[in-house]
Amino acid sequence: MPLPYVLLSAAVSLDGYLDDTGPDRLLLSSPADFDRVDEVRASVDAILVGAGTIRADNPRLLVNSAERRAARGAAGRPEYPLKVAVTGSGDLDPDANFWHTGGEKLVYTTDEGAARASRLLGRTADVVPLGPALDWRPLLEHLHDVRGVGRLMVEGGGTVHTQLLQQGLADELQLVLAPLFVGDPAAPRLFGPGGYQDGRLRLLDTRRIEDVVLMRYAPTAPGTGPLPAAADRHWLHTACELAAQCPPSGTAFSVGAVVVAADGTELARGHSREGADPVVHAEEAALAKIAATDPRLPGATVYSSLEPCARRASRPAPCAELILRAGVRRVVTAWREPDTFVTAADGTGVLTAAGVQVVVLPELEALAKAPNAHLPG
Repeated sequence: MPLPYVLLSAAVSLDGYLDDTGPDRLLLSSPADFDRVDEVRASVDAILVGAGTIRADNPRLLVNSAERRAARGAAGRPEYPLKVAVTGSGDLDPDANFWHTGGEKLVYTTDEGAARASRLLGRTADVVPLGPALDWRPLLEHLHDVRGVGRLMVEGGGTVHTQLLQQGLADELQLVLAPLFVGDPAAPRLFGPGGYQDGRLRLLDTRRIEDVVLMRYAPTAPGTGPLPAAADRHWLHTACELAAQCPPSGTAFSVGAVVVAADGTELARGHSREGADPVVHAEEAALAKIAATDPRLPGATVYSSLEPCARRASRPAPCAELILRAGVRRVVTAWREPDTFVTAADGTGVLTAAGVQVVVLPELEALAKAPNAHLPG
């Protein structure tokens, strides 16, 4: 199921502490950065925080600029983004600023917490129970499918940020580093202990804002099972963009492919009819650039804009077989092969029968199809 684009936003000191340090709160961001945060809030569909942040900080989470609110209205959007709170217990202060400022409010909680939250908040917010325990993926699916949230800003706290990153559900981290040392061992840290995805984050951008520095990062490590991680969407999007580089053909699909190691390192990329080879397929072109003995292949993921072929006339080995020969155990694709050139093609079936995990992201199907719009069917 499609999920919103999840953007984590936080400010930290040089020694890694969040800006909430108790009753004498230390604000790490500068006035100019607060305005940047306001701009980001104005760009999203919803803002999410944990119940602990509401209790500790009593935030309003508003778009403060009248001009930005007016621009949202002119674009047919609500004046304020949807405000979302997450709580396991349903223990929420009905007098908190969060509930009495801005636009619509939504609470995600457990079945047990829903009764308590509804009793405390009344009609102040919509309360959505998610079952006996909180689960981030169903929560994000509900936000996307039921509430129409395409872009979600997460402003805390540390537990929420930690869980989203550890589960591979955060698309972007916007981190502001302030030139201060807190030194208080009791102050909250941005991220908690536990298992995070392998590999280094990808640096998207850096910007100086007065005396603080904004750094934007994105995860690169592929998912490890049948459920897509945020990085899977990035790499498959890259593969779909590669398909647009294919020389046009009336007798073959335009396909892009990327091979990515478990730690997020790109091993190779390719596209149909690459170079001087008029019949090479995308996965074939990419895999040919990697040594067959590369120890990273068994843990790698192949991203292909179109399902790897199971049969082909131009070469003896179809791409599904080449993937199996390489030892790759996970494939992510956007589009199942239609009957345009091969009837009942089923590369997914060939791969899954051999134990390869195949993940399909239908939200990128239109992008994968775009370079093939001239083909029949």
